[in-house]
Amino acid sequence: MTYGFPREQQTLKNHFYFTDFERHNAEIAAFHLDRLLGFRRAVPIVGRVVNMTRELYAFAQGELLKTFFISPDGNLCFHGKCSYYCDTAHAICGNPDLLEGSFSVYLPGKEVAPRRVWRHPWRRSYHKRRKAQWEVDGDYCQLVQEVHPYTDGRRLLDMADMAVLDFLMGNMDRHHYETFKMFGNNSAPIHLDHGRGFGRAFHDELSILAPLRQCCVIRLSTLATLLRYHSGPAPLSAALRSSLSADPLSPVLWEPHLLALDRRLGLVLREVRHCLRKTRDPSQVIVEDFH
Repeated sequence: MTYGFPREQQTLKNHFYFTDFERHNAEIAAFHLDRLLGFRRAVPIVGRVVNMTRELYAFAQGELLKTFFISPDGNLCFHGKCSYYCDTAHAICGNPDLLEGSFSVYLPGKEVAPRRVWRHPWRRSYHKRRKAQWEVDGDYCQLVQEVHPYTDGRRLLDMADMAVLDFLMGNMDRHHYETFKMFGNNSAPIHLDHGRGFGRAFHDELSILAPLRQCCVIRLSTLATLLRYHSGPAPLSAALRSSLSADPLSPVLWEPHLLALDRRLGLVLREVRHCLRKTRDPSQVIVEDFH
């Protein structure tokens, strides 16, 4: 369950990606966008309005109950218990006790479907001054391809798919990902944790595309989907707007975020063209992979 901020509130210019706020509507939009792109790797998420008094405060116990308070503006708030960002300065407040939230379907329990957590190869440094290796090493992808599970199989293509999804949303907070252990290296990554997407409608963070830019690989099916939205009768913004209209919290996204999708889609295609210009064999860039 994720709570967030007003639709038009953008990431503050002086905030790092790791201090950005979580947005409930970003989680909802990410699920719909993931489905429209044909990935279907994000768990279903829906928005709803919660009555904090009846549905949260009435059932809270112990340490959680102690975090509830009435704000100076007369609203019911709480901040929960966790290792970071659980304090009065990051409290979640109703109006006065009604609150929008996003709710996701549970994955199968780990005792039924064990999962493995992987450190994302293009993870950012999460440091105010230090850069990650991929940000300073132009040949970084060659190093990644020497390490399991990126030496063969689907995983490198999955990283390119994930980069496309994150770039379209403006999500810089992709530090880990999970797979189902039972499928081994044939497991698709599960697309989780998108609360820091859709934060800057007028800025395109090209560094998010590093897996695509440095490795120059993309699935044929992914490229075909992007081209269909780029050249077809309905752009990606219209498709997502229509899909999100069914959510109880519609409108889910601020209009400039929807329009940014079409601009960013064009930038992804531009990167693919750059890759094609650098190779004599287009099949090394556009990979026919049916996973």
